[in-house]
Amino acid sequence: MRAQVGDRLLVGDGRQRIGLIIDVPRPDGLPPYIVKWQSDGHIAMVFPDQYARIVPAGHPAGTALSPGETA
Repeated sequence: MRAQVGDRLLVGDGRQRIGLIIDVPRPDGLPPYIVKWQSDGHIAMVFPDQYARIVPAGHPAGTALSPGETA
C-alpha cells in the first residue's frame, strides 16, 4: 500500500471511516500516514490494516481499485 498527500484512506469492515491523508512521512509512500478523519476532524498517525484501501486524490470515493485488483 502506497499513498500520497491528498489521497483518501478508507478503513473498517462495517462502518467505514474515511480520512484525508495530509502527510506521508516516508519518501516511498508506505505507512504510517497522517490522516485527518472526515467524520470529526481528528488527526492521527495511522498504520492501515489489510482491509484498508487508498483512494487516489483524482477518483471519487469508492471507485478506485486497490493495488493488485482488476476491473
